Amino acid sequence: MGLFDIFSRSPAQKAEKLKTKLSQKYGDPSIRQAAIDALGALYVPEATEALLSRFTFSVEPQTRDTEEKETVFEILSERGEAAVETTQAFLKRYENGTSWALRVLENLLPEEQTLAFVCEFLQKLSRTYTRSSEKKRVFLQYVVDKQHPAIPSAALPFLEDMTDDVKINALLVLAKHPSEEARVPILELLLAPSTAKRVQMQALETLHASGLPVQGFREKVEALLSPPWYLNRAGVLRRLDESIHPNEDK
Repeated sequence: MGLFDIFSRSPAQKAEKLKTKLSQKYGDPSIRQAAIDALGALYVPEATEALLSRFTFSVEPQTRDTEEKETVFEILSERGEAAVETTQAFLKRYENGTSWALRVLENLLPEEQTLAFVCEFLQKLSRTYTRSSEKKRVFLQYVVDKQHPAIPSAALPFLEDMTDDVKINALLVLAKHPSEEARVPILELLLAPSTAKRVQMQALETLHASGLPVQGFREKVEALLSPPWYLNRAGVLRRLDESIHPNEDK
């Protein structure tokens, strides 16, 4: 390679070279910062992907790590529509860095489009093996306080996940987005002998918050309940310490 060959590299080739420097977790942090700044000046998908890769690992001290990630977040958030496809591809491919990349996508797209992407991907993710549950939890936590018609059906399959934390996050979503479709799966999870106690407790909270009745499972549910829980005449879960509607029969 000639002395000046480096200057004839394409932006994509420069981005790949800078990604190597950005990925150095140890040593002089100024090398990573210089790589971030240089990648910020390159407007090609490879540069966007390289910047997103900074979200996949952490460095010490924590303050430095946060500063670098915030800088990358700001750079990517200003790229607009040009960075959408690469950011979505990153979210589909990588198991780490999901929360940061999802924040970036929020800034690149209107909320409705971001939610449509998340709900569609959750459906796929529920059928995909992952070594870590982080991505599932982050996506579920993202939709819990949002509004979109696809949220309940997107969260429902995660009631069968192997990880308790994922099941709990799915239940938290379904508590705020109740649907008749979810009623029986929630009850089956509550009553399954293999269900962990903390998952059972969240299932009860979800039934209570959603107001879904236990029709068809009343006897089994009542055998499981202890104060403050009880079922009213309609088969809806109530607490002893909550106010009762005048027309409601305990």
